[in-house]
Amino acid sequence: MHISRRKTRQIQVGNVKIGGDAPVSVQSMCSTDTRKADATIEEIRRLEEVGCELIRVAVPDEEAAAALPKIKAAMTVPLIADIHFDYRLALKAAHVVDCVRINPGNIGAWWKVEEVIKAVNDNGIPIRVGVNGGSLERPLLEKYGWPSPEALAESALNAVRSLEDVGFTNMKVSLKASDVHHAIDAYYLFAMQSNYPLHIGITEAGTAMTGAVKSAMGLGYLLSQGIGDTLRVSLAADPVEEVKVGFEILKSLELRHRGINVIACPTCGRVEIDVVRMANELEKKLGHIKTPLNVSVLGCVVNGIGEGKEADIGIAGGEGKGILFKKGKLVRKVPMDELMETLIQEVELLAKEKEAEGNGEAIVPLPSNEWESLMPQSEPRSTLGKEIPVLPHR
Repeated sequence: MHISRRKTRQIQVGNVKIGGDAPVSVQSMCSTDTRKADATIEEIRRLEEVGCELIRVAVPDEEAAAALPKIKAAMTVPLIADIHFDYRLALKAAHVVDCVRINPGNIGAWWKVEEVIKAVNDNGIPIRVGVNGGSLERPLLEKYGWPSPEALAESALNAVRSLEDVGFTNMKVSLKASDVHHAIDAYYLFAMQSNYPLHIGITEAGTAMTGAVKSAMGLGYLLSQGIGDTLRVSLAADPVEEVKVGFEILKSLELRHRGINVIACPTCGRVEIDVVRMANELEKKLGHIKTPLNVSVLGCVVNGIGEGKEADIGIAGGEGKGILFKKGKLVRKVPMDELMETLIQEVELLAKEKEAEGNGEAIVPLPSNEWESLMPQSEPRSTLGKEIPVLPHR
């Protein structure tokens, strides 16, 4: 599948590049009380273990802001401070973190935003302009009647242009909605009129299963259209699951190849091994592996090698016997009670061999020049069945 990435400016959040030709990064947000630094650090370590590349924490008051230095010192990935309402918290956080997230709709008077700009400029860090339907400016709500995609896009464009007016361009933008269609439309409207990198997400997506499906549909569509430079899957679940789902979305579109990809048969009446249990156990026990590997778990010896020929390594079992195969070729027969242990050991060995060869995470280079012809100059363009308005300057 060929995906033409939208051409965007590139910014740097800590040691992570976002936009331009950088891979789409995966981030999450701590569910802990930031004021409880030790608990927050523990959750951050769990997120880092599964590959989370940027981590955001809520900063609701001065006590949370005071905990940031301790938290930052214990991290290996960039730290983002999430600020609402009180601009003074952003000023304090800017001296510690790698990025500050503000929502122009609730930060207050423009002079407060300018104070934040000065603070982030002094510390050489970017801003994430985060717009969402729950905190749109009153004039836009009155203009559109509801938090429509057009209202979200106009809010973001107004904020961006206002920041540009004072010479600030070191930013990324998000326009989140919980409705998949609204989020897609809002991001599309903005993407057709600006080249700032986009943080994409479906906000308040729901529980682990429902939220994963909604996020896969919404983010998958945007990414397939070349839109999105960093993402968060927002789940009412352990944030570790957000990271796992995020990488799975990117892997399914072949935008990132990180860790193992389990290929498992859907089970049927012929299967004589517990494929479901084994596949889940495999993902859990091999979740620490970063090297991209396709690992197959199949329940039929007769068709196993053929069905798993695209896998780097795999097992098949049935009728009291099992086999281990690599690249579609039989390696050896394995007693059924040793199948899982054997596969885990072999995958670990194969991952180490690939790492020794210098094969880290595979990132697919994607051209972005096709988007240049889509960026409007002054004429509105049609997409998603709508006319895209040329939104007014603030």
